[in-house]
Amino acid sequence: MNDISPRAAPAWSAVFSMTLGVFGLVTAEFLPVSLLTPMASDLDISEGMAGQTVTATAAIALVTSLLITAATRRIDRRYVLLGFSMLLIVSNLLVALAPNMPLLLLGRVLLGIALGGFWTMSAATVMRLVPEESVPRALSMIFSGVSVATIVAAPMGSFFGDIIGWRNVFLIAAMFGVLALLVQFATLPRMAPNAQTRLKTLVEVLRRPMVGLGILAAAMIFAGHFAFFTYIRPFLETVTRVDVNGISSILLGFGLANFLGTFLGGFMLERNMRFTQIVMPMTMGILGLGLSGVGGIPMADALMVALWGMAFGTVPVAWSTWLTRTVPDEAESAGGLLVAAIQFAIASGAAVGGLVFDTSGAIGVFAVSGVVLLMAALLILFGVRTRVAIPT
Repeated sequence: MNDISPRAAPAWSAVFSMTLGVFGLVTAEFLPVSLLTPMASDLDISEGMAGQTVTATAAIALVTSLLITAATRRIDRRYVLLGFSMLLIVSNLLVALAPNMPLLLLGRVLLGIALGGFWTMSAATVMRLVPEESVPRALSMIFSGVSVATIVAAPMGSFFGDIIGWRNVFLIAAMFGVLALLVQFATLPRMAPNAQTRLKTLVEVLRRPMVGLGILAAAMIFAGHFAFFTYIRPFLETVTRVDVNGISSILLGFGLANFLGTFLGGFMLERNMRFTQIVMPMTMGILGLGLSGVGGIPMADALMVALWGMAFGTVPVAWSTWLTRTVPDEAESAGGLLVAAIQFAIASGAAVGGLVFDTSGAIGVFAVSGVVLLMAALLILFGVRTRVAIPT
């Protein structure tokens, strides 16, 4: 299954090149959040319409995650990954130069294809770059790119947007894409495609023992997290009662803790993956209930939010590793299912969180989020195992 033999040196330079790609993709994904106002003003559209650029990217990423493996089944994976980086560059250039909304949306659609495709193939690619025992460490390196991008994208976008304009910010993002492409071109080896993959493979993989329950558990964790994360600012404003500087400091603490969590996840997963899968959503659930029950003390809330960020940092690494061990022969197809489930969970978590917020406020959202996360931990404890799922 791995292209790396037991005696061959792991291709860490190629893993690093994928980390650069992740950083570029996630930075581009979140830049509009901090640039909505100037983008809307420049293009003479509403901020709500400009916000649809984020929605379009997520929607296309979901569809792509289900189709990309079958659509590229005869293409060397090296060229497919390089193609995603090229789409990242073109996307940022289109957005930077867009004179109107249609071209802006086109750029964001291309980014959605790159995002959905890259995440679908990331775990399967890592399996071919490093030996099995190094997969958790390699995945934690890749997901560290997400954490860094999360920390950098919003402040970089707002800060440089005021100085050089929002279009130039996207030109800088395009330069990150060029850097990733060059490093990937120099380091990624040839990787033969899986010409047997078809759309029906998705159904076959989902029917395997434990796969469906595992994907459901992962989706519950992401739904619970994004219900929490979407409404964290209203919580800090109305319950913790901190000012803008306090909110920024707490969110920075969350981001830094999340970054550390990605590396903690790799360390823990190499020792006990099942323990990590159960304890982290359980910890997040307890923190959610704690914040909803006793929130209001700034230092305590800041500590609990940071611990939440650290716990969540292990989650993407844990479930990508679970995928490589449970469905090693169809990791790309399983990756597509996992990415699609996560994208759906993100949208659902934010939407349901909004309904709860309108009736019960941020405290209600955090309480529901905590319950969902504890239910996910119980599902993993009693229904999810880590072993190869044999086709039935």
